[in-house]
Amino acid sequence: MGIKKIYTNYSNVLDKLKDFSPLIFRLLLAYGFAEPAWNKLQDVHAIGDWFASMELPAPYLQAWMATITECSGVILLTLGLGTRIIAIPLIITMLVAIKTVHWANGFPAADNGYEIPFYYALMLLSLIFTGSGKISLDYVFSKNKN
Repeated sequence: MGIKKIYTNYSNVLDKLKDFSPLIFRLLLAYGFAEPAWNKLQDVHAIGDWFASMELPAPYLQAWMATITECSGVILLTLGLGTRIIAIPLIITMLVAIKTVHWANGFPAADNGYEIPFYYALMLLSLIFTGSGKISLDYVFSKNKN
């Protein structure tokens, strides 16, 4: 069997598994947002105080917005529902986190740098481009429209 045939067979197998990529991204992101969302939900006022200490405008409003965005993100990403929509405010949340908390620490995650929120933003951007995949409620609902 030639290399071209091996590669073709390999590609054909992987084509059947391509919808696992958005599922894996969605579940990884939902898991990554779960603890920060839960922590914010436990004491949103403390998050507002922290935002105020960084002199962010409307710190308590922003605390609520971040909390609602992250909590919604966990649920919607897990279900694959409205993925392309929830990805936008989640990316904005990551960009704010990078600018306000992580940028001064450089890139490495080990130094509380912006590595992890940057990767999250890239994964979310990928989901905007590709959608939720076939293993999602977005796909189920789109199939029911036809």
